[in-house]
Amino acid sequence: MTISKIDNSQRTAAKVAGWSGLLTFAIVVFGNFVLLNPLTVPGNAAATAQNIVAHETQFRLTVVCFLTYSLGVVVLLSALYVILKPLNPGLALVGALSRLVFAFLWLLSTLNMLSALRLLSNANYLQVFEPDRLQALAKLHLGANFDDYYVGLPFFGLAATICAWLWLKSNYIPRGLALYGVISSAWCVFCAFVYLIFPHFNKIVNDWWFDFPMAVFELVLSFWLLFKGLKPVEPTQARAGAA
Repeated sequence: MTISKIDNSQRTAAKVAGWSGLLTFAIVVFGNFVLLNPLTVPGNAAATAQNIVAHETQFRLTVVCFLTYSLGVVVLLSALYVILKPLNPGLALVGALSRLVFAFLWLLSTLNMLSALRLLSNANYLQVFEPDRLQALAKLHLGANFDDYYVGLPFFGLAATICAWLWLKSNYIPRGLALYGVISSAWCVFCAFVYLIFPHFNKIVNDWWFDFPMAVFELVLSFWLLFKGLKPVEPTQARAGAA
């Protein structure tokens, strides 16, 4: 691996990555916890359906938030690829493609939500179904978002692990932060795979601890890239990396 001099395109990409990382984080938190969660009632399809119908605009705003989040992830992965490609083009590409898979699965979530909304639309062709059956089907589509996320989580974790490893080798950011990123992201990949195989794993390790450490890394990294930028590589380190 060759550590090259930081060029202007990398510095610009660092700012883009910082902004997109922070904005996507804010958007997905707002969409999930402010807009969507108040509408869903665990274990109660009828109440959830009533909330969605009564607050359709709020529900549609959630769809827009998730769609915007997916687009933001694409911007983020593109910026990270520009920064990390000089270090190792192959690994940088794998990281970008893995994050792209995660973004695609978020797009599937928006389709699930629109399908749920269609089932609750009271359209004429749906009159052949009983209301409780339509409500259950709508709840089923919403529940698929959960599956989409946990299928995508190993890809997200893999992307973050690869990027953190390249950050560690690059000396572009503090080594302690990069090392924390490697550990927290690899932990996320491990938890995601174990959970998919053993669904009761979340009774041993709470779901929040699957990805929360990695989310902290991504958030801190975004702040660092936005306000500190890329740390210049010392000439001796550059020669050592090229050796």
